[in-house]
Amino acid sequence: MAHYRALGRLPRQRHTQLRDDDGHLFREELMGEEGFSSDSSLLYRRGVPSAITDSTVWELPDQSRTPNHPLKPRHLKLHDLSTGTCPVEGRRLVLGNNDVRLTYVVTGTDPSPLYRNAIGDECVFVESGTGVVETVFGVVPYRAGDYVVVPRATDHRWVPAEPSRLYAIEANSHIHPPKRYLSRFGQLLEHAPYCERDLHGPAETFQADGTDVEVLVKHRTSAGIVGSRLTYATHPFDVVGWDGCLYPYTFNIEDYMPITGKVHQPPPVHQVFEGWNFVICNFLPRKVDYHDLAIPVPYYHSNVDSDEVMFYVGGDYEARKGSGIGIGSISLHPGGHAHGPQPSAIEASLGVQYFDESAVMVDTFAPLELGEGGLSVEDPAYAWTWAGRGPDAAGDDGGPAVYSNS
Repeated sequence: MAHYRALGRLPRQRHTQLRDDDGHLFREELMGEEGFSSDSSLLYRRGVPSAITDSTVWELPDQSRTPNHPLKPRHLKLHDLSTGTCPVEGRRLVLGNNDVRLTYVVTGTDPSPLYRNAIGDECVFVESGTGVVETVFGVVPYRAGDYVVVPRATDHRWVPAEPSRLYAIEANSHIHPPKRYLSRFGQLLEHAPYCERDLHGPAETFQADGTDVEVLVKHRTSAGIVGSRLTYATHPFDVVGWDGCLYPYTFNIEDYMPITGKVHQPPPVHQVFEGWNFVICNFLPRKVDYHDLAIPVPYYHSNVDSDEVMFYVGGDYEARKGSGIGIGSISLHPGGHAHGPQPSAIEASLGVQYFDESAVMVDTFAPLELGEGGLSVEDPAYAWTWAGRGPDAAGDDGGPAVYSNS
């Protein structure tokens, strides 16, 4: 995060003593990115953050990936995917590459174990459900439509208040607002589709007691992604105060202000976040093109440099009739394949003034491969639907509604 926050007890100056009422010294920890060269926060702890008493293997869920070969577009039905109920251990891999992994889980109401992703930031889209994420920085409530952004190596656990559908974008890098929306000092600019007041971090510190507390840690080795179970002498939630520009936060898609134009606007205007070699966009209800001869649905386009993933989470997708796409679907349109609307959607869109849709898009600049979860819920007929050969294919019947991006 680019803007400063402070919670709890702090000394007047950094790197100076802070003691409790009995004179015991709190331990200062710097949590910083890019080797002291980027955003950071200072945390003041009752315990010693390095004090581990055991380390064992955490066997991760299946992380295997299958190349998209032979090349074709894919349709994955996430609502048909059976997952575990743990918000962390129940995640199944849908798509991934060496820069980012897309996972999905339908939770129960039991809290997850304590968890730390030491590989990269996580941006978890809450398709449905409510609850809180308890973190070393404090408690962050979540609700449907939230992006929950958790910085790399943040100890946290998910506590659902009700079953929740979570679409986790797990990076190998940091995730942040697009650079073009930021001033050279890091403030969100006037042309950005959201601002700092739309980002909600912890409101107060949160502490818990305990000894020999286990934390699941996802990390890297030369062999790839692995997991470890670290046991800590004291509870990681022992932070009495912190300040800085690095912390978890939520951003709800209701607070995103879509950018529209006289003619069809390309996907980058819908961008909300970016990481290394990928971007995150959201397509939301909005007025559309107002040129007299505008065609509101997009032109056919070839992803020359990227793979495009759309997760359809709300709205009306009748223009995809014949494709099988609906709420809960993921479409993968890979580089090297031209894609766009169903043929009937083009004429049907003429004169339309408003799109009622909600979708989360991830564009990657390295090829995506299919995880075991994605393969298990693939619609094998999707690739042929532009030719009118998919299930319930409608051909060019001019359906009444349109979908704006695919």
